[in-house]
Amino acid sequence: MNVKSYIYILCTLLFFSACEEIIDVNLNDADPRVVIEANLSDLQSIQRIRVSKTVAFDEPINSVGVTDAVVLVLDSRGGYHNFQHEKDGDYVARDFTPASGQSYSLYVEVDGESFHSSCHMPTYVEVDSTGIARENILGDSYYFATFKFNDPQNTPNYYKYDISINDANFRFSSVFQDKFNDGLYVTHQVSDLNTDLEPGDYISVRRYCIDEKVFDYWNEYQSTNPGSAAPGNPTSNISNNALGYFSVASAQEFRLQIVDMDFDWDNLDDSSLP
Repeated sequence: MNVKSYIYILCTLLFFSACEEIIDVNLNDADPRVVIEANLSDLQSIQRIRVSKTVAFDEPINSVGVTDAVVLVLDSRGGYHNFQHEKDGDYVARDFTPASGQSYSLYVEVDGESFHSSCHMPTYVEVDSTGIARENILGDSYYFATFKFNDPQNTPNYYKYDISINDANFRFSSVFQDKFNDGLYVTHQVSDLNTDLEPGDYISVRRYCIDEKVFDYWNEYQSTNPGSAAPGNPTSNISNNALGYFSVASAQEFRLQIVDMDFDWDNLDDSSLP
């Protein structure tokens, strides 16, 4: 073996050794970060905000609740809403129904550090009609809840949908904006593509009209975490390097049932009708 071959092998070993050292990251050394999840709306008069801290990567839980935080929400009319700790980092304010058209400010204090955010609550955009649609995607059949409505013209609008299948817990589904269909008659299709749906199942949907910063948060989430088992952290609208988001939205809840779309209505025997 000549000198050039020895030099090549030596350089190769040094390269891979250097790469190994660069990616050797101790995930357990990261300092805990405050996580604030505030999804307020006019669906009810009880509002909840969760305050927690991140934990080490190898812990069996994702976060630990903060039990001694100060949590306040102020509105543009001078209203003052104090959230009281209930359990495991959940803070509750009763008899508080946000009003559309108002702006709200969030103040949270944890261990002497303060975190702030603000949010405008848009006016709700009414739905003209709802329904269930079935679509074939890559050979598989999926059911979608559909929402048809007139998008207000010359006004930026942002929409968020949470979904529940057969009365399970609600979870995020999707967000939309009217950048390319401002003022048009719009159809939004919403589903849970990770759940096998069939006729008889119920799809419950919470439809929120949100502000731009909240849209940016969830749009980043759905763009970077489709089907991810370890989702990344979207850019928060809360100060001081906190994780999470602060949203105050106008909303409405819908409940739809999937019917058998293969039923032969043309050959229906009238005698079978009740």
